[in-house]
Amino acid sequence: MEPVTLTTERLLLRPLEPRDTEAVYTACQDPDIQRWTSVPSPYTPEHAQTFVERISPDGWRTDTQYPFGVFTKADGRLVGTVGLVRLALLHTEERQAELGYWTAREQRGHGYTVEAARATCQWAFTALGVQRMEWYAEVGNAGSRAVALKTGFRMEGTLRARIVHQGVRRDAWIGALLPSDWSLETATPYLPHPRP
Repeated sequence: MEPVTLTTERLLLRPLEPRDTEAVYTACQDPDIQRWTSVPSPYTPEHAQTFVERISPDGWRTDTQYPFGVFTKADGRLVGTVGLVRLALLHTEERQAELGYWTAREQRGHGYTVEAARATCQWAFTALGVQRMEWYAEVGNAGSRAVALKTGFRMEGTLRARIVHQGVRRDAWIGALLPSDWSLETATPYLPHPRP
């Protein structure tokens, strides 16, 4: 897929570029990002360069992930990243994707990540035909869960041993967002199980 750019009231979501490498490196020095996400730990300048210059563009080219750098419109500062990951089911009848994100420490608490997540999900539903958006986070990652809930995800439970992080299997929360949650139509009808 050709990379795209999205805009919101306060943000610009665009593919990462080499000029962003230092900001990504600096943000990923945060112990919370290394603790709760899949970024390497310790995080080196080479990791940032590989992510920006190889992993991100390769994801777009191979349709395996669609990552965006999230930047403030006002001053162009890096807020974090958001994107669709694990896209193996996107081009199948399931039409599923997974939303992932991290936020630089100094940019937290402003609602930026929720704004970026909503824009990414809207794009996925309307432009890509996603019919189920999933979100996972290790149990205990309250910040990620709060963003998911504010974005509109419904928590569906806890999956045992879902995430491997730093060589250890860990339980994960799972949430999902459907186009119908936002009053959007889908190509495949949804027949929910009747609740007792």
